[in-house]
Amino acid sequence: MLGASVGILSLLALIFFALAVAASTIKIAREYERGVVFRLGRLIPLKGPGIFWLIPFGIDHVKMVDLRVITLEVPQQEIITSDNVTVKVNAVIFFQVADAQAAIVRVGNFLEATSQIAQTTLRAVLGQSSLDELLGAREKINDRLRAIIDRQTEPWGIKVGTVELKDAQLAESMVRALARQAEAEREKRAKIIATEGEFQAAQVLADAAQIISTQPAALALRYMQTLLDMGSNQNSTIVFPIPIELIRPLLAAPVPMPASPSLAVNGATIPQAAE
Repeated sequence: MLGASVGILSLLALIFFALAVAASTIKIAREYERGVVFRLGRLIPLKGPGIFWLIPFGIDHVKMVDLRVITLEVPQQEIITSDNVTVKVNAVIFFQVADAQAAIVRVGNFLEATSQIAQTTLRAVLGQSSLDELLGAREKINDRLRAIIDRQTEPWGIKVGTVELKDAQLAESMVRALARQAEAEREKRAKIIATEGEFQAAQVLADAAQIISTQPAALALRYMQTLLDMGSNQNSTIVFPIPIELIRPLLAAPVPMPASPSLAVNGATIPQAAE
């Protein structure tokens, strides 16, 4: 009985040992994963996706690398722009591992390294930009950030797809100053538009006056039309100036009447009717 028990225990121990070896030997990589394997410290070709085998007992070591797009939020940075305005800015980076072996071999922690590169680049680029560029030309700044960060991380096998500035926080005094500036800008535009409208109206009136001045009858008709429009409201008293051209014929000197012949009768003069 004792020998049988020892045999069963030995069999169980052998089974557990075989399972442990199999667990350390068989690896499965998902579709978006790759296995970077070191055999006796030397890099061998990538493994995966799917099932692959490793040599146990410390001969093979594997590191799994995720090839999906990674979202990395850059912590808020306090930046002084080129026009000496203090701004707090944060950003977000979208990148992925393009070369899994380079991401493991050439840099200790590619996530941390990418984050640090993004922070320093953010301060450097925005420090060379003005506040107006930061607020109004974000797309241009985003492209510059992406190009610089991608150039720095390319040797590590990292491909930066997009860099976006999320938020820019200004001091309260600067917010009030920008509000006053925007209000002044709107008032300036309103005055310019009103002045341009008056100028165009004056040009049209001048052209109309030039045309009407060549046609006195047209001027008279225009005055009559204006009187007709004003006369539609019967509750108002209108004092309307009449142009002298309309009444000039009435102001002409009267035509003298011809003298009638007369007849003297008994010392009295009797006018004779004209024939």
